[in-house]
Amino acid sequence: MQILKVSNMRVAVYYNNHDVRLEERPVPKIGPDELLVKVIASGICGSDVMEWYRIKKAPLVLGHEITGEIVEAGKSVKKYKKGDRVFVSHHVPCETCRYCKRGHESVCDTLRKTNFDPGGFAEYIRVPAINLKNGVYVLPKEISFEEGVFIEPLGCVVRGQRFAHLQKGDSVLVLGSGMTGILHIALAKARGASRIIATDINDYRLKSAKQFGADIVMHSNELTPDTLRELNDGRLADVVIVCTGNAAAISQAMHCVEQGGNILFFAPPMPGVEIPMPLGNLWKDEINMATSYAASPRDIKETIELIRTKAVDVRNMVTHRLPLAETGRGFQLIASAQDSMKVIIEPQR
Repeated sequence: MQILKVSNMRVAVYYNNHDVRLEERPVPKIGPDELLVKVIASGICGSDVMEWYRIKKAPLVLGHEITGEIVEAGKSVKKYKKGDRVFVSHHVPCETCRYCKRGHESVCDTLRKTNFDPGGFAEYIRVPAINLKNGVYVLPKEISFEEGVFIEPLGCVVRGQRFAHLQKGDSVLVLGSGMTGILHIALAKARGASRIIATDINDYRLKSAKQFGADIVMHSNELTPDTLRELNDGRLADVVIVCTGNAAAISQAMHCVEQGGNILFFAPPMPGVEIPMPLGNLWKDEINMATSYAASPRDIKETIELIRTKAVDVRNMVTHRLPLAETGRGFQLIASAQDSMKVIIEPQR
């Protein structure tokens, strides 16, 4: 095992959405069954700026959408070697518990406890043994480090659409056209959706939704069941995907789904928010409702192939590339939800 000849590294430490500090920490030491990865690209996720969720754990180093290069491999590691270009999952399931065996890896206790050390907004991360076993993937030559940043978020979308039973020929309504909404639109297009309608309150996001596959876009406050029928051959949407925690959007979803259709709640509301539910209508119309969180190894493998073949082309979804010292600016871009889509931090800059 060749030892990295660097003792300290830079990290971007989150205190709150308006306070992300560049600090120095020791480079993590790895064990015999672990990896040290030099982070090349690290995406900022919308969940990173979900302050009500993050602030209680601060200060911490965030960043979970990463790609990089192995610079050290423990002496017991056989499958990977120094120089391998990799994507690393931050949360990984055990794949043996009752939840994993039932296809609900996202509620596996192991998945909810695992992470790499310290986080993707750092020059280097230590990959623990369980992550190495169930969450490290060598990048195909067709996937750049930048494209690889999308493996985690698109993997979550793949899982969500599987839970929503999205099929070729379905009409799809996407509520919220931020980064996850855009990925849902692009994947639904690749899956053969007959018509994709997207909403948002932001003109820039609506323009992006159109660019990446939406057939029709509209402001959220213009959406009603009647307007949807006018745009969709007299029918409501077969699949409604809710990519915002906004209570009004959640209510819209329950009134805009076609009989026998599916609703996917992909984003959480704030804690304590309760949404009235027209249960009688949902029951009568056989509406299926699902939630989805994270991605399983099965979804990651499928996603790598989608990106490798450009079935979902993510290259033009990147709007900002920033050095590690500007991570705070990146957080502001995402938190303000204005003229940005995917913001990538490049820790080696």
